Amino acid sequence: VTEYLDAGKLVPDELTVEVVRERLAQPDAAEGFLIDGFPRNPFQAEALDRILDAQGSELDAAVALEVPEEVSLHRLSGRRVCRKCGRNYHADNPPKENWTCDRCGGEVVQRSDDNEATISRRLATYHEQTEPLKDHYRDRGLLREVSGVGDQDEIFDRILAAL
Repeated sequence: VTEYLDAGKLVPDELTVEVVRERLAQPDAAEGFLIDGFPRNPFQAEALDRILDAQGSELDAAVALEVPEEVSLHRLSGRRVCRKCGRNYHADNPPKENWTCDRCGGEVVQRSDDNEATISRRLATYHEQTEPLKDHYRDRGLLREVSGVGDQDEIFDRILAAL
């Protein structure tokens, strides 16, 4: 998976579905789960339906965070990550000292796929492949559309209220 992401490419559907299938088969997932960024297209949505059917499970809700494209572009192009522990930062909210992680002291860098060209391609793919899934979940009464603009606590509170 990392090889695809580092190259700024989407992970192939079959591999993504297999990763999700394996993870949902773990005992702790029986207590409930949250999936972020999956499914991203109709093939993956249908695969998730089959996985859950096979487990005798179903979704409670699908949350769509509504964020203007310019906000997404700013957030993603400013994202920074610690090479050592993976903690996320932003160019607008850097670590306390010289791009050194506050948690572990690792180097904080921009991900190779967080450049404007790659982000623009990802956003175009989202509009083409993922956005239509809102109808799939809306038709099933599962879609919860939530504003993704504001600080993290505000957005989190909106998601909790929607669920």
